[in-house]
Amino acid sequence: MRPSFPRALSLSTLLVAALLSACSKPQPVEEPVRAVRTLTVAAASVAPQAEFAAEVRARTESRLGFRVGGKLVERPAGLGDTVKAGQVLARLDPQDLRLGQEAARAALSAAQANLAVVQAEFARYGELRRQGFISSAELERREAALKSAQAQHDQARAQAGVQGNQAAYAALVADAAGVVTAVEAEPGMVVAAGTPVLRLAHHGPRDAVFAVPEDRVALVRRLLAEGTPVQVRLGNAPDAPAVQARIREVGAAADPVTRTFVAKADLGRAEAQLGQTASVGVPLPAVSGVLRLPLSALREMQGRTVVWVVEPASMTVRAQEIRVAGVEGNEALVAGGLQPGQAVVTAGVHVLNPGQKVKFYRETTAAAATASN
Repeated sequence: MRPSFPRALSLSTLLVAALLSACSKPQPVEEPVRAVRTLTVAAASVAPQAEFAAEVRARTESRLGFRVGGKLVERPAGLGDTVKAGQVLARLDPQDLRLGQEAARAALSAAQANLAVVQAEFARYGELRRQGFISSAELERREAALKSAQAQHDQARAQAGVQGNQAAYAALVADAAGVVTAVEAEPGMVVAAGTPVLRLAHHGPRDAVFAVPEDRVALVRRLLAEGTPVQVRLGNAPDAPAVQARIREVGAAADPVTRTFVAKADLGRAEAQLGQTASVGVPLPAVSGVLRLPLSALREMQGRTVVWVVEPASMTVRAQEIRVAGVEGNEALVAGGLQPGQAVVTAGVHVLNPGQKVKFYRETTAAAATASN
């Protein structure tokens, strides 16, 4: 049975209407009005500072080695150990040194015996000369033999002392209390005299050691000459303690690899651990007319540093390019591009678009919520 003509026409009409509705453009979705946090900028005169990453080190750090060569057989001290003055840090095989000491002692005994014989002979020949049995020349020869024997004895005694010291040098002892910061030789190695075995950081004053680029080294040297203090923050936390220090030393030549100059700030006896990270704040000349903005307000757009400025008349945002003079903590120092009194968005800058409608964010505190209830 065929459908009636009016029903077929109705179906065709519905199909055409569905096709037309599918081809029509969708209505644009209106962007939501976003609530933004803002900050009204104000000009100020600031004294910025340059910050350098630093490391806490001991004022005196010695690379200890044996004064004689030999085979390393023992190393009681390890990396990070705290040692006392006179404590044994490592030992060499003492066998050869002891044999040399015994040989020197035997030579000293022989020299003593020879000296005793020559002294007795000189005494007898002296008596014979007084009795006129020998000539003066013969007595002088005996006197020369006595002086030679005395010199040989002194030489043997000095050599025995040297060999005794050499045997004692088989033990490497700490010349001061401190902490072992590096180990450069292991048992079984044959080391030459003077080869570093351990590195010892002495207890006492501490330095904050940092690298200064070439364009800042003149400033740091001026602080050294004037004795101007710098701020050293111990640790990476924002609330890390800060201490005042003075520049104690600036390298005369740049590092051949990094092309930076090593500088040291005297921490004195501040509570700083060896190897602890720190940051050194070097004061820069004061700059007037600088605006402060939190770093969260800045955004990179097509290679430019911009911020979102709120237009109060239309309550829309626009991108404004700025010139950053430096960074101090979590704030950027803006030297150009903004005027005092402008409202700058400080949070959520990555979700905004030019011309977007915004409203000021009103934070509801717990106390206000309680009061409203």
